[in-house]
Amino acid sequence: MNDRLREAGLARSGSVIAERALMAEAERALLDERRPLEPGELAALAALPADRVVALAALAHEVRLAWAGPNVEVEGILSVKTGGCPEDCHFCSQSSRFSSPVKATPFLDTSEVLGAARETARLGASEFCIVLAVRGPDERILERLEALVPLVASETGLQVAVSAGILTDAQARRLAAAGVHRYNHNIETARSFFASVVTTHTWEERAETCRLVQRHGMELCCGVLLGMGESDAQRLELLGELRELDPCEVPVNFLNPRPGTPLEIRRPVGAWDAIRWISLLRLALPSTILRYAGGREITLRDLQAMGMTSGINALIIGNYLTTLGRSPDEDLRMLEDLRMPIGALSAAI
Repeated sequence: MNDRLREAGLARSGSVIAERALMAEAERALLDERRPLEPGELAALAALPADRVVALAALAHEVRLAWAGPNVEVEGILSVKTGGCPEDCHFCSQSSRFSSPVKATPFLDTSEVLGAARETARLGASEFCIVLAVRGPDERILERLEALVPLVASETGLQVAVSAGILTDAQARRLAAAGVHRYNHNIETARSFFASVVTTHTWEERAETCRLVQRHGMELCCGVLLGMGESDAQRLELLGELRELDPCEVPVNFLNPRPGTPLEIRRPVGAWDAIRWISLLRLALPSTILRYAGGREITLRDLQAMGMTSGINALIIGNYLTTLGRSPDEDLRMLEDLRMPIGALSAAI
């Protein structure tokens, strides 16, 4: 072996030792000391080479079991008012500002919503989310939700979540009084990147709705969308912002570029990169419900089961708002193969 190769081997040997020490310290912090990782520790883990992703995923799975338990929460979602949204979220095919194939439809009939909720309950889910493509609810929508939420809960036994955009204080209070268990309002990306993909409202407006949800006693579901062009530094920023908002649940979405939207030209996140960031989300948010959501089929492909052993402990089954998911049977079979029990989770775990 010549001197240059010997030096390269020694350098790699030294870096391997440093990488192992970093992983060991993260394990000690989260599993032995039960303390959250510092931002610098998360940044160091994010910079690990690709051949450390398996070890990172294994640690994230151990953290998930230790902090959140073995159960997996299953949820169905239903778009009860699709398309025609006035906002310009560049990733969303429901915006009226883009030439998308998704057309505006009126609020679904109560019988249609109940039918979808009953099917969700039949599959073993514990949560059903009613989703509307709106900036925020007007009085007519709010009244429909006030009638629909308790009806779905009483007819199916499911916990009912709602996603209806930006809320006022009074609207949040009314939804809580109607029995909304969990309210979904995604911040999507880091504050510093948000204006690159949305201009009709601000990151802070979304964050304020998240705070109102918690103030009125509803559980906060606040998701992310990876792959819109954000940097690794901005993803780390996002982890810190999520920790400040302290949601009960974080749906993990990966961009599925939609025809007619400004982001239709972006390439999907690579599978290995997705596993890395699922793991980092778990290490940053050890007790939070991390839910598989949109885009996992095209991003992870055959590695979806690996994602479940990288920190994920909940999933949406069936179709998403405007894209098709895997069949519920495939996901339920995956959980059975992994010996992961289906059960309700709560923020109290």
